[in-house]
Amino acid sequence: MKIAVPKERRPGESRVAISPDVVRKFKGLGFEVTVEKGAGAGASFTDAAYKEAGAALARDERTALKGADVVLKVRRPILDGGEAKSELAMMKKGAILIGHLEAVANKSDVAAYAKAGITAFAMELMPRISRAQSMDVLSSQSNLAGYRAVLDAAAEFGRAFPMMMTAAGTVAPAKVFVMGVGVAGLQAIATAKRLGAVVTATDVRPATKEQVESLGAKFLEVDAEAEKEAETEGGYAKEMSDDYKKKQAEAVRAHIKNQDIVITTALIPGRPAPVLVTEAMVKDMKPGSVIVDLAVEAGGNCPLSERGRVVVKHGVKLVGHDNVPSRIAEDASQLYAKNLLNFITPLVDGETKSLAIDWEDEIITGTLLTRAGKVIHPLLIG
Repeated sequence: MKIAVPKERRPGESRVAISPDVVRKFKGLGFEVTVEKGAGAGASFTDAAYKEAGAALARDERTALKGADVVLKVRRPILDGGEAKSELAMMKKGAILIGHLEAVANKSDVAAYAKAGITAFAMELMPRISRAQSMDVLSSQSNLAGYRAVLDAAAEFGRAFPMMMTAAGTVAPAKVFVMGVGVAGLQAIATAKRLGAVVTATDVRPATKEQVESLGAKFLEVDAEAEKEAETEGGYAKEMSDDYKKKQAEAVRAHIKNQDIVITTALIPGRPAPVLVTEAMVKDMKPGSVIVDLAVEAGGNCPLSERGRVVVKHGVKLVGHDNVPSRIAEDASQLYAKNLLNFITPLVDGETKSLAIDWEDEIITGTLLTRAGKVIHPLLIG
């Protein structure tokens, strides 16, 4: 069985789908591993390190993908540009494609995988069950994004984070407000606390209150009754009612006036990001304040955020970096590669060293997009 890992070609993507350590693990499972030359450069993984780990190096993408049984990618394949540039056209019929394929937002791509006879797995659709935690790419990448968001805020903020007692006077600690307490939000809270900030946080899910307080931050509650029904069975936030959104806006507007840094992380799977910070709220903030919008790729939690840019509006800096995990590419790639390894390992028969996929397994049915020329995932049918 051959695993192929090409270089990521989407703009601004520095991650790679395999690390040298994971190459060794795949070799132990019986796979041959081919990595395109230069694929790991953005994540500080050299070709020499891959070769030492046992991978074959391919001179270009077409050579890497030729005959591959399994193709590992970070981002969805590029389909345009004809056969000369289409990554899908370089894969053999029957190959297995595994990656963060952004399937719900790119249904035409999924249809193309089916037409090409590709069996595609979308890692972002991994079920949130206990045995799949080590395979959860959204969690591993969001964790790093939350950490990086605080560093990006600190870099843009014109003051220090911790309280400082000096002979010249006292520097007050920065006030940080985290909106959305998922994996990214929790890591943002923890990082801001480590830097010495005074941290508050809010989320529609009441279960997060205890998590926030365990990290030493204060929880801003909006409507305790409405929040009891704010979480899906899978642990994601639900779209809230207009009445709740109005109460939330009032509570946030009163609170945000006194904050120095706001980090927004709220996402709803398959839908545009909810607006949490309005233009009126931005106008109320102190000059020199910073908003880091981690939902900018899904439309943004603040309508003034601009994807891929840092802008100043009404005296407030709005940070809208694209693909934040890629800004910490080495660790992001290490964790992503381990997620893929943990996903593939149970699919391998230890005796025959071949794939033996249980097509009825909950992890498989949750992530499988296409098989035998058909789109089969429930979210993509109809």
